[in-house]
Amino acid sequence: MDMRGLQETMREAFFSRDERRGIWGTYAWLVEEVGELSRALRKGDRESLAEEFADVLAWLASLANLCEVDLAEAAEKYALGCPKCGGAPCTCPE
Repeated sequence: MDMRGLQETMREAFFSRDERRGIWGTYAWLVEEVGELSRALRKGDRESLAEEFADVLAWLASLANLCEVDLAEAAEKYALGCPKCGGAPCTCPE
């Protein structure tokens, strides 16, 4: 599935719920999922990582839908590598 497909699937499946929850409620769910991903990373829980990454992507897509942002278009910022130096790999000072 590509980014646009994910975003459309999330719109079809959850937009009415997301709309009722609102931007800030949906953002709160995204933050919670990022926290769960953080815990899986800290614990080295390889079995949970794919699930938590998927949850973060899903909630990000839901939030983008509410904000009318096309994630595939937004990701173009990184199409050529680093948006600051233009390098791939990035050559910006750390």
